[in-house]
Amino acid sequence: MNLQSTSRKLKKILIILWIAFAGALIFGVLFMYGISKGMLGKMPDIVELENPKSEIASEIYGEDGVLLGKYFYKNRSNVSYSQISPFMFQALIATEDIRFSKHAGIDFRSLARAIAGAGGSGGGSTITQQLAKNLFHDPDYSSKLKRIIQKLKEWIIAVELERAYTKDEIITMYLNTVQFSGHSYGIKSASKEFFNKEPIDLTVEESAVLVGLLKAITKFSPKSNLDNSIKRRNVVLFQMAKYKFIAQNEYDSLKALPITLNYIENSHNEGLAPYFREYLKKILIPWCKEKGIDIYKDGLKIYTTIDSRMQEHAERAVKFHLTTLQEDFYKNWGKRVPWRAENWAELKSFPKTEAKKTDRYRSLKEELNGDTTLIWKEMNKPVGMTLFTWKGEIDTVMSPLDSVKYYAQFLQTGFVAIDPHSGQIKAWVGGINHKYFQYDHVNKSATRQVGSTFKPLFYASALYLGANPCEYFPREQTTFFIDNGQTWSPKNSDGSSGGYMNMPEGLANSDNLYTAQLMKSLGESGPQNVVDFVRKMGIDSSKLEAVYSICLGVCDISVMEMASAFSVFANKGNWIEPTFLTRIEDKNGNVLAEFAPKKINQVLTEEKAYTIFKFLEGVVNFGTGARLRGRYKIEGTIGGKTGTTQSNSDGWFMGVTRDLVTATWVGCDSRAVRFRSTSLGQGANSALPIFANFIKAVIADKDLDYKLEPLDIPQVVSTPPLWECAPYQPNENLLPQLGF
Repeated sequence: MNLQSTSRKLKKILIILWIAFAGALIFGVLFMYGISKGMLGKMPDIVELENPKSEIASEIYGEDGVLLGKYFYKNRSNVSYSQISPFMFQALIATEDIRFSKHAGIDFRSLARAIAGAGGSGGGSTITQQLAKNLFHDPDYSSKLKRIIQKLKEWIIAVELERAYTKDEIITMYLNTVQFSGHSYGIKSASKEFFNKEPIDLTVEESAVLVGLLKAITKFSPKSNLDNSIKRRNVVLFQMAKYKFIAQNEYDSLKALPITLNYIENSHNEGLAPYFREYLKKILIPWCKEKGIDIYKDGLKIYTTIDSRMQEHAERAVKFHLTTLQEDFYKNWGKRVPWRAENWAELKSFPKTEAKKTDRYRSLKEELNGDTTLIWKEMNKPVGMTLFTWKGEIDTVMSPLDSVKYYAQFLQTGFVAIDPHSGQIKAWVGGINHKYFQYDHVNKSATRQVGSTFKPLFYASALYLGANPCEYFPREQTTFFIDNGQTWSPKNSDGSSGGYMNMPEGLANSDNLYTAQLMKSLGESGPQNVVDFVRKMGIDSSKLEAVYSICLGVCDISVMEMASAFSVFANKGNWIEPTFLTRIEDKNGNVLAEFAPKKINQVLTEEKAYTIFKFLEGVVNFGTGARLRGRYKIEGTIGGKTGTTQSNSDGWFMGVTRDLVTATWVGCDSRAVRFRSTSLGQGANSALPIFANFIKAVIADKDLDYKLEPLDIPQVVSTPPLWECAPYQPNENLLPQLGF
C-alpha cells in the first residue's frame, strides 16, 4: 500500500467522522429542539417561564398586619431577595453550586466530574436545574430512559430560566419553592417552622441547618434526627469555610454549637385564631369556587378585622382560667361521673351514646359489618394514643371508649369580642384546642341556653314597648297560664322573695321574680313582641319560642349573636351586622374584593340604649358581676351580665364597654356534663374570669392604648332621664353571695 493510497483512506475516514459528528450534532440539536417543543411531553412556553405556576399558600392577616395563619396543600409563601439572609445564599451556593454565578444554567465542568465519578462526587445538577425541576416537573424515575429525558428537559428549562431571569431572581425563586419538611415549602415557611423567625433574621448556623435539610428532609431534620442534622450542618459550614464565605476560626466555633430550635408546627391547627380561620375558610370556599380560585394554592392575601394582640390576650385568658377551672371541675365530682340527667341520676348510657358519634366507631361499624359485639370489644381494647392535657400532650395506652369519657369532661369555651361601632370582630376563641376539639362554640350555628344573660335584651324590649324602668314591682311569685291548662310560676334559685324592685335593681341582682312581674306587665302579646324586638338585634328568631319563660333566657342563642345584640347598648341604639373580612387580594396584590357591614338597624333610641348600659354598670358595681371590681380590681366604665342555666350546664358573662363588647360562654360539649355546684358553675365563676383577664390585658397593652371611658350622654333625654331612678340603695339581704 503506497503513501498516496493511505492518505486517501485517512481522508475518507476523517470525512466519515466529520459527517458522523455533524450528523450527531444536528441530531442532538434537533432532538433538543423537539424536546423543547413537547416531542417527549409538554414543556412550558416562555410565558410560563416568566410566570411560573407554583402552589402558594393563601395567607390570613389581622387588621394590624400580623399573619394569623395559612390555607395550604403545601405551606409556601414567597419572599423577595432582600428579605432573605445573605448567609442563606452563601450556604446554598457553597454546598450545592459553587459556580452558580459563572454558568448559564448547566455547569459542564460539574457535569463531567459527576459522569467521571459515576455520581459519587455529586450529581452535577445546578441550582437553576433544581429550580426547573421544582417549578415544572414531578420527577418520574421509573426507568433510566425516563430519568434521562427528565434531565434533558431540566437542561432546556434551566437555559430558558437563565435567559429570562437574573441570578438573584433564580436563587430566590429556588429558595421559595424547595421543600424543607413535610409541610414547609420555601424559605419563609421553613424559617417560621424551625426557628420562628423571618428569613432575613437567619444566622450563619441556622442557614446551614436549613441548607442541610435539602439533601434529605427526614434524615437531616433537626426536629426528628438531631445528631444527623448537626453533622450535616457542619458539612455545610465546612463548605462555607472552604470557599471563604466564613473564616476558619468562625467555622471552628460554629461547628461546636448545639442546634437551638424554636419549633412551630406547620399545621392548620396552629397559629392565632384557628377556630376563626376554619370558619372563614368555609365562607370563602364557595366564593373562591365561583371565581375559579383555589384557596389552597393560589396565594390569596386575606385581610380580616381580627386584632392579633386582642386575639393573643383572649387565648391566654382562656388558657389561664380554664386550666384552674378544669381542676376544680375534677375535684367537684371526685370519683363520680359528671354525666347526669335533670334529676342528677347518672346517665349510664352516655359514654356509649357519645362513642357512636366518633370516627373510630363509624369505621369499626363498616369494617365489622355492624357486629356490635365485635365493635364494642374493639372499642374497649387499650391502644396507644396521644392525649391532650392542659400541661401538654401525653402518650399513653387507653381504650377508645375510655378516651370518649376522658374528653367529654373537658370544659370548653366560646369567646368573641366586637367593636360595637363598626361591627368588626376583634377576637374569636371557639374552643380550648383546635387539634383535639374542633367544634367551634362561637359561630351562629353553635347555640346554648343563655339563661339570665337574656334579661338585658328582655328589659330593652320592655323599654322599647314603653315600660317605665323606675317602676317598682313586688318581689313575689306570679303565675302565668299557658296551654293545656298548665301554669308557670318562676322563682329565684335561692328561694329569696319579698320587698320591691325596679329595673336597675332587678338587673343588678338578676332577680327572676322582678323579671317575671315585668313580663306579666307586657300582657299576652309580650312574648311575641320580645321575639320581634330581638330579631332586630341580629338574633335568629327561628330559634326562639314566643313563650313567657323567654324573659328568663330559656332559649338557645349563639355566642356571636349575644355579643352582636349587646353591642346595641354601646352604639347609641344601633345594631350593625358583625363583619370579619375587609378585603381579599391575589398573590400580586390586586384587590379582588372589599367588604363592609351589610345591615344597620336603629333598634332603640339613644337614651334607652344608654339606660340599659347604665343598668349593666349596676351589675358590675353592685350586683352579680361585682367581683370585677372586688377580686379583679378593674376600674373604669364597664357594664356586664352574668348567666347560669339550669343544672349548671352553661355559664355566661357579657362584658360591655364603650368600644368593645364581649360574650363568654363556658361549659362542656354535652349539656349532660356539668358542675355539681352552682358556686363553681355559675357564670360569675366560670365565664366572668375569662373576660376579666382579657380586659385587664387589653388595658395594660400600651400598643392598643385602650381605656374604659364613659359613654357619651345622649343629647336628647327625658325629664328626668330614664336611667335616673330613685337613688340606688342596694339591699344587702338581696345580693347574692359574690365570693369575695
